[in-house]
Amino acid sequence: MAKDIGYSRLPMLDLNLIKAITLDLDDTLWPVWPAIERAEIALESWLHVHAPMTAALFANPSARHDIREQVIRSRPDLKHDMSAIRREAIRMALCRSGEDAALAEKAFTVFFDERNRVDLFEDAIPALEFLSCRYPVVALSNGNADIKRIGIGQYFKSSINAQQFGVGKPDARIFHAAAGAAGFLPVNVLHVGDDVLLDVLGALNCGMQTAWVNRGDYPWPHLETPHEEVTTLMELCDVLGT
Repeated sequence: MAKDIGYSRLPMLDLNLIKAITLDLDDTLWPVWPAIERAEIALESWLHVHAPMTAALFANPSARHDIREQVIRSRPDLKHDMSAIRREAIRMALCRSGEDAALAEKAFTVFFDERNRVDLFEDAIPALEFLSCRYPVVALSNGNADIKRIGIGQYFKSSINAQQFGVGKPDARIFHAAAGAAGFLPVNVLHVGDDVLLDVLGALNCGMQTAWVNRGDYPWPHLETPHEEVTTLMELCDVLGT
């Protein structure tokens, strides 16, 4: 429901316009950092066995950060490809440590498998079942989560991420592409996500209606406001089902 957030009241959703849903993944359907932390631990354990010098290098947070930054500077073409950045950082660390750079692919697979073992929020599956029965749903993410590996691919008509598209949210082009994948114009799409800038403001700027998933009950920080604010996805389903 709309609530006072300082600047103005939330604009109300026009339910008659909504023909499709675009849906963020990380921190909307699951908390992302626990998965990333588990993936980092899995990678560290694997490197400790197969490339101990690289494991020692990665154990230094400053060195790990420097390697990632060097990859980003030297490979601007990978700006939106989280998987490629991670894989190249592992390869660079292996080279610096004098170990086999060919291990980078296997090491990345270890990381990526664990990154996709997410703990879905309790409301995620019920909400996906509700939404996918009523609308075409398109996953729209800047991250590299794989909905098929996670086991939720059946709820989505399509999945678009910055890695495959070449630009990420809040760029209007990726929102337009997601609307196209759903088969509708942006005005007929409701974008649902947790990030104020990437999700809400990005979608507003391309003409979509927006729902902000505010699980932490944070204050809204901008003059432009989402059409709906909810603390859970099931709360949004209740709104859409009215």
